[in-house]
Amino acid sequence: MTVITISGTPGSGKTTVAELLHKKIGVSYIYSGIIFRETAKKYNMSLEDFGKFCEKNSDIDKELDEKQISILKKGNVILEGRLAGWLAYQNNITSFKIFINADLNTRVNRIINRENGDIKKRKKEILERERSENTRYMKYYNIDLKDTSIYDIVIDSGDKTPEVIVDIIIQKLDK
Repeated sequence: MTVITISGTPGSGKTTVAELLHKKIGVSYIYSGIIFRETAKKYNMSLEDFGKFCEKNSDIDKELDEKQISILKKGNVILEGRLAGWLAYQNNITSFKIFINADLNTRVNRIINRENGDIKKRKKEILERERSENTRYMKYYNIDLKDTSIYDIVIDSGDKTPEVIVDIIIQKLDK
């Protein structure tokens, strides 16, 4: 049974890598962020505002996280999400845990290329999102998102193409 988690920072390339890995190895792929984004839309809030709302309303995060745990337990999946690796780790679900990161400027530029926007504004949004997530996950689960010690592989995507990253992952999976 294959269970792969892909976590990382906003704009690091997680989604692109997850999609490419899915196509290469043929394992189902689920992006947990889409559920969060759809819920933010239901509440008619920006991601930034919704993140702040979730800081005071843990039930939303916990519901999403329970869905992810259920997906992980079923297996044969690539689950992409900020907490995916930690949820597998804390629930003793055997998985290959990947963390992808890049420096802040690289991530900001990627998000601007994808979604447009102003550099200063996007940088502020990313930093606020990270602050909000770090606060929530520490409060709810005692998870420090900066702690990458639980991951099987940590990749800096700043100087690598998504294809190179997928090749690195497949090499590690084959060992």
